Amino acid sequence: MDRRGPECVLTIGVYGFDEDSFFDAVQSSGCDLFCDIRARRGVRGARYAFANSRRLQDRLQDLGIAYAHVKELAPSPEVRRAQHEEDRRRGVGKRVRDELGTAFINAYRERCLDGLDIDRLWATSMRGAARPMLFCVERAARACHRSIVSDWFVRRWGVAVRNLEPCGSSSSPGP
Repeated sequence: MDRRGPECVLTIGVYGFDEDSFFDAVQSSGCDLFCDIRARRGVRGARYAFANSRRLQDRLQDLGIAYAHVKELAPSPEVRRAQHEEDRRRGVGKRVRDELGTAFINAYRERCLDGLDIDRLWATSMRGAARPMLFCVERAARACHRSIVSDWFVRRWGVAVRNLEPCGSSSSPGP
C-alpha cells in the first residue's frame, strides 16, 4: 500500500518517567520508529541516564523498536536560546515548563521547519513509519518542540497525535 504520511504520530518526553514506565509506555504504544529529535542526545543526572543515546538505543533494539536520530528537527542553539530567555523572564525551569514561548515557536518554525520537505523527511529519515514516536525530554508535549512537529504532521496529513505522559496518562493536542 502506498500510504502518504503516518497513520498516527506519538510523542513522549522523559521527565516524570522512571526507566520501566518509560519503556512500558513506548512498547505498549505500538511505536514502530522511535525518532529522537534532540540536538544533544543526553540527559543530565543518574535518574534519566536510560535516555542517554547509547543506553536508549540498546534498550529499544532489545524491544525490537527501530531508532532514528532526526537531527533536522532539533532546534539550534539560537532557537533554544529564545526559550531560555522566556523561561528566565517567567521564572520557570525547563523541567516544570508547561508551554513554549511565542519567540521560540516562531523561531523554530522559521529556522527549522520552513523549507523542510516533510514528505522527504518522512520517507527518508522517518523511513515511512506508520506510528513514529517523537522524543525529546520535556514532560508536557506543549512545553516541547515535539508539539510543533506533531502539529506540522497534523496540518500536512490530518493524522491523529497521541502524547504519552507519565503515570499512564496520555493526551491529544489542543486546537
